[in-house]
Amino acid sequence: MKSKQMEWMVMVMMMMMMMMVVVMMLRWLTFSSPSSTAAGDDDDDDDGIEANIPPRREKYDVFVSFRGEDTRRGITSHLHAALLQKKIETYIDYRLQKGKEIRPALRKAIEKSTHSVIIFSKNYASSTWCLDELVHILECEERYGQKVIPVFYDINPSDVRRQHGSYAAAFAQLEKHFKDSIDKVHKWRRAMKTAADLSGFDYSNKHG
Repeated sequence: MKSKQMEWMVMVMMMMMMMMVVVMMLRWLTFSSPSSTAAGDDDDDDDGIEANIPPRREKYDVFVSFRGEDTRRGITSHLHAALLQKKIETYIDYRLQKGKEIRPALRKAIEKSTHSVIIFSKNYASSTWCLDELVHILECEERYGQKVIPVFYDINPSDVRRQHGSYAAAFAQLEKHFKDSIDKVHKWRRAMKTAADLSGFDYSNKHG
């Protein structure tokens, strides 16, 4: 019993340390970023903006993408509390994901954020909602230079990068479901690999 309690305490301490590092990095990035742009301050010569990404107006410091069933009551809520304590304006949608596509409000929140944290967990790839968020986050990284930080929670980074393990099973189901629009699945796969290759935080092997 004591060993289990000690194991749990170590796990909590390591999770808190990881979150502190994430928060410190986000705080540094936030304060070193250019100040937010007012609604009328966008450049007039931005004619090349993609039709699905409107002109950028920062409102949030951080957008957090996560799989609710895996992390809502754990790392996500703790990270949110830590960010709020440091007065880092954060967008986290705790509502249940309904429908096949992400809400326009979520797309706008991603576009209005200077940083995104992607919490990869075991069931992240089984949610088309999360995958669409991921694709849009990377579009904003490419278009706007948004900073993206992946966090690997209870999932090996190589499983995310190569879509192995639970991610292999998830993508096998997606390929069956979207066999008539397989390009969508390929886009999700590419986004997954791109995000997993970014510098982030590995919390995959800290659960005993």
